[in-house]
Amino acid sequence: MKNLILIISLLSVIGLNAQNAPIDFESGGYGAEWTWTVFENDDNPPVEIIENPDMTGVNTSSTVAKITARQTGAPWVGCESMHGSDIGSYSINASNATIKIMVWKSVISDVGIKLVKPDGWSMGEIKVANTVVNEWEELTFDFSSQVQDGYDQIVIFPDFDLAGRTQDNIIYFDNITFSEQGGGGTGAEPETAAVEPTQDSQNVISMFSDVYDDVTVDTWRTDWSEAALEDVMIEGNPTKKYTALNYVGIETVGANLIDATAMTHFHLDVWTPDANDFKVKLVDFGADAAYGGGDDTEHEITFAAPEIETWISYDIALSDFTDLLNRDHIAQLILVKAPQGTIFVDNVFYYQDIVGLDDYSSLSNYKLYDNQPNPFSHATTIKFEIPSQEQTEISILDISGRRISTIVNTVFEAGTHQVEWNITNEKAGIYFIKIEAGSFVDVKKCIIQ
Repeated sequence: MKNLILIISLLSVIGLNAQNAPIDFESGGYGAEWTWTVFENDDNPPVEIIENPDMTGVNTSSTVAKITARQTGAPWVGCESMHGSDIGSYSINASNATIKIMVWKSVISDVGIKLVKPDGWSMGEIKVANTVVNEWEELTFDFSSQVQDGYDQIVIFPDFDLAGRTQDNIIYFDNITFSEQGGGGTGAEPETAAVEPTQDSQNVISMFSDVYDDVTVDTWRTDWSEAALEDVMIEGNPTKKYTALNYVGIETVGANLIDATAMTHFHLDVWTPDANDFKVKLVDFGADAAYGGGDDTEHEITFAAPEIETWISYDIALSDFTDLLNRDHIAQLILVKAPQGTIFVDNVFYYQDIVGLDDYSSLSNYKLYDNQPNPFSHATTIKFEIPSQEQTEISILDISGRRISTIVNTVFEAGTHQVEWNITNEKAGIYFIKIEAGSFVDVKKCIIQ
């Protein structure tokens, strides 16, 4: 679902950058589904997207591009993206003029990269030779001499050898990156997985975590996102990796809208090599369950200059999303790096945390029974037992542990008693019945439907 207003508001914050990068040939990323045209290569065998044949060294990506440079092909054999529809629009300036590419070659020869405008104009390719064979190597290209606006095509010359080839040469290439605007990241990646969460599964709505059963997520990268997504494993733990991240939309729409009215917090674990700001936005589509229906609400929280190269556990109180007026039709989670950067994400879930309830204890001969019926829609009976005459208070707490009403607060004789709770303005959701009688305190969960 394309949220045009959201896109406009985000672009006004982080600046326009319509380039589709990095080109990583991964599912959900850029390059694998592009139209790569091979030229000057005899019968022009197509570019293939294949499993990485050598996951050692600097490149452990899952998939890469393969091209075969024919012995009978021209020295400048190459492949090019489609004008306009693949890389998008790209402008070279002083702060983003470095382009890198990873190559695996069996020969030493130049690798060339050329940027082209829609009318076919180009300042020509820049060439850098690989220095090793039969292993991955990252090559760096300086395009500072080609500062221009409006490039919309990239051309790769994987085996530019004017001396000619003595055989067909197979070349693999991958991870074409463009220097990021700001961020100052180190390019490092986490060596350890995020710490496993310990919240009780009964109190969790999980979107992504090995610890819990996950709800259905429509997409972890919407088509209006400016980021590349890769599913990676860290110490055997599935993790989401976002690179060239300006913003990414994660959606649970239609039948998959999340009802978080019973939850108190939103949690996610994030690792980043970039010290630039990190932002989290939640969007609720409202009762009509559709974007733009007039009842949408949203709120974004900014975490300035997070600590880099370590897992950070964000436990954000949902009450901090002050403009998120509803929580029963949550459709979008949006993650932002300002300016562009890289993040690794794990353990994304909502949970309820009732402040202080873990400290409540029971004493012998005192008892608070489960209310009946439960769930209920109009009224329920609350039954309790005390061994002696006591000043007894029974109150109702909402999901955050806040007292919203007092059912009774009076002296009861020893014995078993029951009182009625007739709901008035309470909305559907989870509540807690709390009893305090002398030093006895107990709590039971109930549900209004």
